[in-house]
Amino acid sequence: MTDSPAASTAVEAKSPGFSGRTILVTGASGGIGAATVRQLVAAGAKVIASARTLDSLAALCDETGAQPVAFDLTSEESIRDAVEGLALWGVVNCGGFGGEIATPQDTDIDVFDKVISINARGALLVIKYAVPSMIRQGNGGAIVNVSSQASMVALHGHISYGSSKAALDNITRVSALELGKHNIRVNSVNPTVVMTEMSNFYWGRPEIGGPFLEQMPLGRWATVDDVAGPIVFLLSDAASMITGASSRSTAATPAADRRYRRAAAN
Repeated sequence: MTDSPAASTAVEAKSPGFSGRTILVTGASGGIGAATVRQLVAAGAKVIASARTLDSLAALCDETGAQPVAFDLTSEESIRDAVEGLALWGVVNCGGFGGEIATPQDTDIDVFDKVISINARGALLVIKYAVPSMIRQGNGGAIVNVSSQASMVALHGHISYGSSKAALDNITRVSALELGKHNIRVNSVNPTVVMTEMSNFYWGRPEIGGPFLEQMPLGRWATVDDVAGPIVFLLSDAASMITGASSRSTAATPAADRRYRRAAAN
């Protein structure tokens, strides 16, 4: 039995193609951001890749043809000047800062403020200055915020990072509520540990990473492409009825969650 023309058209309409759509990816000089740029370009999107410096984007943009733009996520003026004039269909907030590993009583409040400034405040400011042109164009759109499972469970030493990502999850939910009437969807991906340069300094230690891996069903760390794939899906028309969701794109086990909660109680 062959598919009907109507069925074929429906499948084509939900394909992950992004032809004619311009998507801004912040944090594109990092592992997840760069992987997302590559996957979006392969899917036909016009990608604007951003980071703090143009030099850090040069190799990626030469490879993919993405348009580079530099701005500082801690500066509203820098974000406004770079983003306000862009005709965007979508945004991926992937820029982030890991901060420090510290208990609440040992937290360096200046580091805490910087983590919040980049991971939560910076993402909100990108949305603030990207959305008006998305609304004016009247074509809808999609935003994906790269959060973390540290927003959902207690992790030793993650008071700053986890708090920033919990704030980002709320930015996701409220933005989805406010922007739905403009057909702009907002979601987050909340991956488990992705072994990047930023995370290796802590999770790469055998005494820390080993017990964690024992709780993982697949027994391995997530890769940057494991996270970029769900980001591209959530941006695509295949996810056209998903908004306000925090997706555990590479989930830890319930046993791991319980271990974190027990640790937090001790």
